[in-house]
Amino acid sequence: MRGERAPWARRAHRLARCALLAVLLACGPAHAVEPDEILNDPALEARARRLSQELRCLVCQNQSIDDSNAALARDLRLLLRERLKAGDTDDQVFTFLTARYGEFVLLRPPFNAHTALLWLAPFLLLAGAALALVSRARSRRADGAAAAPLTEVERRRLDRLLAGSEGKEREGADP
Repeated sequence: MRGERAPWARRAHRLARCALLAVLLACGPAHAVEPDEILNDPALEARARRLSQELRCLVCQNQSIDDSNAALARDLRLLLRERLKAGDTDDQVFTFLTARYGEFVLLRPPFNAHTALLWLAPFLLLAGAALALVSRARSRRADGAAAAPLTEVERRRLDRLLAGSEGKEREGADP
């Protein structure tokens, strides 16, 4: 039979799928932080990692500086760690980096007049799509209500079809 595989082929295929699944599960998120960037204080390093996941790589644009291998991302990670070692709070670090690079450096920019369209655009698009769907449904309903009446030929054909289906229902009924 052409569509069936030999038992050894099924086992090999299953083994390959299991190996692929094991590799995918073993792979965690890749972080680009180099060993020479890591701070000696584990609490401060954890804070630096958390903050660097909220900052955008200005080269990659859709990656955090924690995930990016770009040279600028490395510079930003080092600058972030310097600010933390100097005793800056999280807000002070974000304020410093935003003043230097603009709000674009933040992966989640705050809601304000400059970013209102960015935050509201998805909701506006959904509302527009919903209005379009409702409008189309109403226009289709109005078109269906104004359907032309059946012609005499169509009415006779409908009567024959209905009479035939009634006869079949009677034949299937118990006496």
